[in-house]
Amino acid sequence: MQLHNRIDKKVLREQLQQSAEERTTISFYQYANIENPKQFRDDLYKSLLEIGVFGRIYVASEGINAQISVLTANFDQLKAHLDTIDFLKDIRLNIAVDDDGKSFYKLIIKVRHKIVADGLNDSTFDVTDKGTHVKAPKFNELASDPNTVIVDMRNHYESEVGHFKDAIVPQVETFREELPFVEELLHDQKDKNLLLYCTGGIRCEKASAYFRHKGFKNVYQLEGGIINYTRQVQKEGLENKFIGKNFVFDERLGERITEDIVSNCHQCGKPADRHINCANDACHLLFIQCEECASKLEDCCSNKCHDFSKLPKEERSRLRITETFNGTKFSKNTASKNLLRNDIQANFEEIQ
Repeated sequence: MQLHNRIDKKVLREQLQQSAEERTTISFYQYANIENPKQFRDDLYKSLLEIGVFGRIYVASEGINAQISVLTANFDQLKAHLDTIDFLKDIRLNIAVDDDGKSFYKLIIKVRHKIVADGLNDSTFDVTDKGTHVKAPKFNELASDPNTVIVDMRNHYESEVGHFKDAIVPQVETFREELPFVEELLHDQKDKNLLLYCTGGIRCEKASAYFRHKGFKNVYQLEGGIINYTRQVQKEGLENKFIGKNFVFDERLGERITEDIVSNCHQCGKPADRHINCANDACHLLFIQCEECASKLEDCCSNKCHDFSKLPKEERSRLRITETFNGTKFSKNTASKNLLRNDIQANFEEIQ
């Protein structure tokens, strides 16, 4: 039995779009000691493939981080299988809030050094000395306390389309960059309540221990992240303090939490929160584009990418070796993002 997908991704995407089978998108994580990550990975791949699971899973000696979708009819079968794995028994499964079942089109499981790239040397502090987990009611209570500082532990392009009210949203490119940034930013506020949140909770597990190690007295983390919070406030009729969309790392690129639009189209500046990857595969830039600009440029980030995408396949293959596009010239960091906006706005204005 093969342990990797070998079918072209375009074929798989098309199959997923045409499928009428109902699927449920789920995420979960667990820090645990996995003695043989490679063997665990291979066994898990075989089991999940048989259940009909798609998605992206990272396995390391420190645990597992999973974002997946499963045939809804097989949900109980998936849960039963996870319960056979000691450290995953009764694991909390974060079920997507705004889900069309088209989040993943194949199964990928990779062995990594860490399940989240945090840049930390775990031997220098106690990673089990974590912050206090809080559910939605306590989160809202703490968020209303003037002695609380709320910090978004996600990257800037995630928080740009949605975040908690009054939260600090660091303009950082990566999680490893954010940890020392927040420590320095709040170095004189270590006696305040530090309230952390992220998408599903995994980044806050390590971050809360890191900040406790750095001397923060009262560290809290949102249990299950934004996904679990949203389901709790809906179920219990609580005030929803999150506004906008929750960015997710799958084909959806976001799930609608509230109707608020807190970001703008990177091309024309109109209110928009639709993330998209440039339709030019040689660029593939992640950016925000409104429906009007998408129609004019056919989901491309610039006039150059639009023209390039219309060339014959053979010519595109030849030119992409030497041509540069927004996605190859710029990273996701804040300085580059500002340059990028100027660049794609200029390209957009050329076709007006």
